[in-house]
Amino acid sequence: MHEHVRATAWVRGRVQEVGFRWWTRARALEIGGLTGYTSNLSDGRVQVVAQGTRADCERLLELLRGPGTPGRVTGVTEIWGELRPGYDGFAIR
Repeated sequence: MHEHVRATAWVRGRVQEVGFRWWTRARALEIGGLTGYTSNLSDGRVQVVAQGTRADCERLLELLRGPGTPGRVTGVTEIWGELRPGYDGFAIR
């Protein structure tokens, strides 16, 4: 579970203009050890890119699917991949 990975997730629902990106960044910082970003997409979804241990990325995905999110999440789709360089901290874009 200490393998370092990249998780890219697309969150659907009422997730823009409700503080969702800020909330996601705060959760990533609480978990610790994650780098990446969260950004609004033009189709109303929010994209989340997280890099860190598989366990930490899975924890963030679990929180994105959980009941405590701002707005209303109707679905989360994710893909897993290799780490990519160039991320310092966890940003809101």
